[in-house]
Amino acid sequence: MEQTAAMTLFALTMSISPGPVNLITLSTGLNHGARSALGFVLGATIGFTLLLLLIGLGLSAIATRFGYVIDALTIFGAGLIVYFGYRLLTSNGNLDSAVQSKPNFWQGAALQWLNPKAWGACVAAVGLFELDQSRLALYFFVCLYCIICFFGIGSWAVFGSQVEGFFGTPKRRALLNKTLGAILVILAFFLLYQQFFKAVGL
Repeated sequence: MEQTAAMTLFALTMSISPGPVNLITLSTGLNHGARSALGFVLGATIGFTLLLLLIGLGLSAIATRFGYVIDALTIFGAGLIVYFGYRLLTSNGNLDSAVQSKPNFWQGAALQWLNPKAWGACVAAVGLFELDQSRLALYFFVCLYCIICFFGIGSWAVFGSQVEGFFGTPKRRALLNKTLGAILVILAFFLLYQQFFKAVGL
């Protein structure tokens, strides 16, 4: 029972805390409504839980042996985050012009696999709960995380759709989009910065 409570708290904390995926979900909920963010949320949820499952089954050993894989993922992941950030930075706040720029299922899934923080969270969970020692515990946690992750990420889309009334004018929406876009770009460079100094041992 205590183990389940700890797993639930871990999954909720990791799923609902601010990060690139949740910020993109927030902007989608704001600009297109919560329902339009469903594909991205589902992709991010499945992408993360699949990564968690594979790391629990031993994928982390491959990543550890071939460190350049994580470096490459960091670069591609940062590039994808910058791409989303750039789209928000250049948004004029007009909903009609943003219809074609909704993030989709595959982008949500890819962003999790290209995010070194997601890898770190999965490795931490496997070590913390000794998921590599018990397939039953691993499968249970993956199912639990999938449910919590979906609602945790999805809550950002709901929040975005709820504050849309306050940001109802194109000018206000554009201001928030540019703010979120700037944060995403900063996060991307922060990821690269961390990975670079980790690689050189600083």
